[in-house]
Amino acid sequence: MNTTIRKTDEARLAAEIVGVLDPAVVRVCPDGDNAIRYAVRGKSLKLRTILLNRDALRRLLNDPDGAVKIEYLKRDLLRSVAHRVEYRYPRLNASRGRSEECEPVEAAV
Repeated sequence: MNTTIRKTDEARLAAEIVGVLDPAVVRVCPDGDNAIRYAVRGKSLKLRTILLNRDALRRLLNDPDGAVKIEYLKRDLLRSVAHRVEYRYPRLNASRGRSEECEPVEAAV
């Protein structure tokens, strides 16, 4: 598949997901290599950044259950607007973040 076509499809899917928010408060930021970033500016909103991973969007496009997952992401984004500062897809694994910060402890024998 052509890279340009993939980027267009990913961008279209990202726009569909973010489309549940008011277009007046959402602005797309310059493209990154591996993520699509949106800035959110609303006085009553806590959410400031939406970050969608291109690889994850590509997998979502090819997933047989993709339509259901996309609807879930839209609802999740709407719920997150008032409670989170940053929305990421896919979410960072909390245990992975902790394991990178902490060094392994050797068991006492």
